[in-house]
Amino acid sequence: MTDSNTVGNESLEQNKLASKSPLDNYFEITERGSTVRQEVIAGVTTFMAMVYSVIVVPSMLGIAGFDPGAVFIATCLIAAFGSLLMGLWAKLPMAIGCAISLTAFLAFSLVLGQGVSIPVALGAVFLMGVVFTGITVTGIRQWILTNLPFGIAHGTGIGIGLFLLLIAANGVGLVIKNPHEGLPIALGEFTSLSVLMSVIGLAAILGLEKLRVPGGILLVIVAISVFGLIFDPNVVYQGIFAMPEFGGENSLIGTMDVMGALNPMILPTVFALVMTAIFDATGTIRAVAGQANLLDKDGQIINGGKALTSDSVSSVFAGMVGGAPAAVYIESAAGTAAGGKTGLTATVVGGLFLCMLFLAPLSYLVPAYATAPALMYVGLLMMSNVSKLDLKDSVDAMSGLMCAVFIVLTSNIVTGIMLGFLVLVIGRLTSGDWKKLNLGTVIITITLVAFYVGGWAI
Repeated sequence: MTDSNTVGNESLEQNKLASKSPLDNYFEITERGSTVRQEVIAGVTTFMAMVYSVIVVPSMLGIAGFDPGAVFIATCLIAAFGSLLMGLWAKLPMAIGCAISLTAFLAFSLVLGQGVSIPVALGAVFLMGVVFTGITVTGIRQWILTNLPFGIAHGTGIGIGLFLLLIAANGVGLVIKNPHEGLPIALGEFTSLSVLMSVIGLAAILGLEKLRVPGGILLVIVAISVFGLIFDPNVVYQGIFAMPEFGGENSLIGTMDVMGALNPMILPTVFALVMTAIFDATGTIRAVAGQANLLDKDGQIINGGKALTSDSVSSVFAGMVGGAPAAVYIESAAGTAAGGKTGLTATVVGGLFLCMLFLAPLSYLVPAYATAPALMYVGLLMMSNVSKLDLKDSVDAMSGLMCAVFIVLTSNIVTGIMLGFLVLVIGRLTSGDWKKLNLGTVIITITLVAFYVGGWAI
């Protein structure tokens, strides 16, 4: 009787698998508790949350002398390439794009600050990507993840959540630089349209998510964008289609100067880019995966090796097409909050960025206050990592909180991680718990501290 029941159950499972679509089978959508509709909504949500990059990145690099139109094309290509690689190969719901922090470094420190030519700067980006990929495929990045202490792993998630909340709030003027002596920030003009819409949008998202309305975050983004188009004179319809120009004298594709970047004066910059990317991007991937519950029983990222390789290879591609170094976007958490669990989410993002090459005018129809509520909501969600800290191990928990707080106070993920590691190691030694330290944690701590003491930190 038992054997017949077993055979019957196996047949039932086989029938279920046979009835699923090839798309479902490839991305393991049902196995991860999702649906195609939910994944598409999550992909669109992530895209809407990070589409600002096609405006911000060209603007920042344009100040440094890059052609904004060429950078726009490069930004779209990098986001499409990286997100499709992440979705189709790593099969994770994480989108990749030009890292804003590294874009700022490329524009203001390397090109404007050091006077490096644009081709050499792109060569440095390419070299950074090659070294970064080498570190990834040799398993060093995975080793870092494996040796990431429990408290700091969750502290990074908390800190990134707070950081995302601060970025979104500052972007719409909810908090501003304090014009008076005292603390660095202050409340902005509360009655301004951008602030009111952001707060109302956040409240609406909280309500819709409480009611489990499918695509609630995306609905709020679209609704506020439509509102802005009708009532905000700064949101102007500029058309729909615009043909991209891949060639021409202003094109940045294939213009990198790798030999120039091998100059001993440039190599320290490449080292700084690599070190920043290792801990910044790796910490972000771990935080987003944790928020989406995409960790195995050992707390490691599902398909983590492929995920890490996807974002490092994307930086190689960035140098080739003329853009800034790539990384997994924190905004990916907006998609996972909307229900994204598989690579279909990232694949949708990649496809939409390919479309954006021809739909450039539409990017101006999504004001910052339309996406800010989604980012603030995700920031609040990621702060729930506080409940995962083991307060019985006070040194581990407090080092995690140290990491979280200083990610925000310094506006730098790597700085927060460095301080978290330093406090953990010293705390373990002074409390007599040195046996809880492993060699990997000590090596990472020494490396990070040396990176800062040497003045290479970005």
